[in-house]
Amino acid sequence: MEWITNPEIWTALLTLLFLEVVLGVDNVIFISILAGKLPAEQQDKARRTGIIAAGAMRVVLLMLVGWIVTLKEDLFEVFGVGFSGKDLILLAGGIFLLYKATNEIHDKLEGEEGHASARVAPTFASVIAQVLLLDLVFSVDSVITAVGMTEYVPVMVAAVLASIGIMLVASRSIYTFVNRHPTVKMLALAFLILIGVTLVAEGLGQKIPKGYVYSAIAFSVFVEALNIRAKSKAKHADEVVHLHEPYVDDHESSTSS
Repeated sequence: MEWITNPEIWTALLTLLFLEVVLGVDNVIFISILAGKLPAEQQDKARRTGIIAAGAMRVVLLMLVGWIVTLKEDLFEVFGVGFSGKDLILLAGGIFLLYKATNEIHDKLEGEEGHASARVAPTFASVIAQVLLLDLVFSVDSVITAVGMTEYVPVMVAAVLASIGIMLVASRSIYTFVNRHPTVKMLALAFLILIGVTLVAEGLGQKIPKGYVYSAIAFSVFVEALNIRAKSKAKHADEVVHLHEPYVDDHESSTSS
């Protein structure tokens, strides 16, 4: 029980919890975007399942921490640049995130309303699979970071489990807020592109300090919060931007026609 009075353990736990919550917000945003492609009755289930499944996978990776650390070793070189297993995972994840975010922006602004209703839509399983694929990328990086902060695996697991609980409670509010404000959704997609670029850069050996990335995100969120506040005080608070949704309500469709 000596860990209770060990300030080093508590410092590591709080730091890891903060990092896991930040990672969790990224996941919730990505899950919200993917879940939006499902019918309305499946979206909440997809959001909760995605968060729990991603957290469970992170715990499993922590149990394999000895193997995860070996991913830092170079496997081959290209033009003098070494590539490790971690680099390849980051590259694949970054490219995947860039593709998904860019494609989503195109669908929201240039796509057709209700396009998913008129063709074979993504399945529940495919959405969860994409969530796990992206979270694998985030998890490998976070596990390696966690190992550098503490040698106590139970501390790492505790931080992950606590973050899962926080995200399950907060995810509904984040999901609702992001989907209620079109400009916030575009900003969230822009964040995903920024994170994708960061992952690709790190995969190519160009380390970008996380502080720079999250400072830019925090500043953008602050500016958007001011915009939303100013708009809420305006006389005409109707949305000036309409994003094309993959699913549309049948009643609304018949009314507009």
